Amino acid sequence: MAQAKKLPLARKNTARVVTFGVCATGDPRIDQASRDRCANIVETIAEIIAEKVTMPDGTAVNVVWSPLLIDGEKQADIVGRQFIDSNVDAVVCAPDTWAFPQLSLMSLLAHLPAQTPVNITCGNSAPKPGVVFAHAVNGALAQSGRLTHLNVGSWADTGANPKPSEATVKAFVDWCYAAVTYAGLKGRRVLVFGHDSMGMETALSHVIATRRTFGIEITRLDMKLLADMLNKGAYDDKELHMLRAWIEKNLGNRLDLSQPHALAKLDQSLAMYLIMRDLMAEINAVGGGFMNQLEWGSDPRGIPLPICDMAESLLNSTFDHNGEKPAIPFATEADAQGLLTMLAMNWLSGGNPPLFMDFRKVWEADELARLAAKLKVTIPKTAAWARKGLVDGDNSGSASLNWAGKPGDSVNAILKNISMPGAELYYFPGGGNSVTFITPGGIEGIAGRLAYSDLCGMFSLVWDEAFTVDLPAKLADAIANSSNVTWPHTWVVPKYASMAEYKQYAPANHFHMVWNLEVARLQYWMDLTNVISVAPWQARPAFIEGTDRPTPLMYLINGGENETKRLRARCS
Repeated sequence: MAQAKKLPLARKNTARVVTFGVCATGDPRIDQASRDRCANIVETIAEIIAEKVTMPDGTAVNVVWSPLLIDGEKQADIVGRQFIDSNVDAVVCAPDTWAFPQLSLMSLLAHLPAQTPVNITCGNSAPKPGVVFAHAVNGALAQSGRLTHLNVGSWADTGANPKPSEATVKAFVDWCYAAVTYAGLKGRRVLVFGHDSMGMETALSHVIATRRTFGIEITRLDMKLLADMLNKGAYDDKELHMLRAWIEKNLGNRLDLSQPHALAKLDQSLAMYLIMRDLMAEINAVGGGFMNQLEWGSDPRGIPLPICDMAESLLNSTFDHNGEKPAIPFATEADAQGLLTMLAMNWLSGGNPPLFMDFRKVWEADELARLAAKLKVTIPKTAAWARKGLVDGDNSGSASLNWAGKPGDSVNAILKNISMPGAELYYFPGGGNSVTFITPGGIEGIAGRLAYSDLCGMFSLVWDEAFTVDLPAKLADAIANSSNVTWPHTWVVPKYASMAEYKQYAPANHFHMVWNLEVARLQYWMDLTNVISVAPWQARPAFIEGTDRPTPLMYLINGGENETKRLRARCS
């Protein structure tokens, strides 16, 4: 008699790692040498993914591959069951010969959830053409409303072990990172302390929409719990002293302790890092946010507590007093949509630290020229910021310490650029210390911001490639002092948006940036999550070869990207 199976009483959680399944279709009529070549290509593709794709904390993804070519329904069922048993989250099909779409890949996909990411990567070869099959099955899936991404790449027409070109590899690795972000965040959660972000509609926790679109849960805890744990000393006091000693050693006199009760308030704000870090670890949260204003540190009707700028900055950084660690995207002012933006950027980039900023002020070129003339500062003729203008990205709290340096800089070099002045008491009567630095120029990445629309029930992302710039010291000082000099500043220049466009189309008062994020990865992820892409800049071409991902065929046959995404949203 059959018996129910009792699961082991597990008490330790292990983070789920995304699994890729790599396969190839075939035709039962092809010769053995061609079949062996097909299997070799599958193995090559699988090994490339294993070598080049990681989770954001550096953990290797899982990759399984099938040496069995999918000639027909029987093989589709075998490989399909193997993929299910291996918990495959995303499928890469690498055909090298003609096959029959419905009998092979389409039958395989019938075993998997309808939203499983699917990539078809092939060489543009003439013998027994896998590219012919790729177009046939991609077209069939597009007509059926199934999103796929086709990567017609290049590898040698002959030989038992052809190697894909660098461009071919880059295209499917970019897609893999989008699949990691899409599949890897499903079932994860973020932890937001406090309620709505100072009443800002653009920052609300859209719990149901977030669950539906991204598969992410939002756990919300009242800030009273943090205050209680702070008062109870619910943290490791020894570690707190280690953290403070690390800051004192690295910052020296750049740590301002001149305000009343400054040392005690510094300890409270650092203890908040340990408390929030541990609470997030307790529920396996992959990101978080802290409301702060107004109740925590600014409302005189209560007892204002010290700001937590260093706590927020440390969470967003790839290091702390214990050494290297993964960046944990963390939003100030409980900005949930900002948190989701940074979380996606962090995962898509393979774990790079996100930057949280106010969209503080757009300095247009003529305004910068007038200020420079007033200060008697000479503007370099070739400076991009002098030609286009810039945005002062400036916000108290949450700025990753990594952005005080450039990618690859040592922790010691980064910390030399950081100061912790006393909080501006008219903003934060609870006191404490801000974190401040000026981000160096020459960092390239993507700046953007998610938005939600109740009209269509969908998220969109306003984005552009962007880079940071250096300003003459006297000009930088004047611009920083025109807003909040004690907060971090990043001088951001969009690549394609004009300043007239940029300052009108910001979807919120906050925006975010991550370095070394490929455009195609972002676009693939927006396809998989059905997020609307908003890049209306007149100077940006509709398609940039080598930068943009090819538009999915399904979009083209359904009236365009946005129309198709709206259709998909209605059908989901």
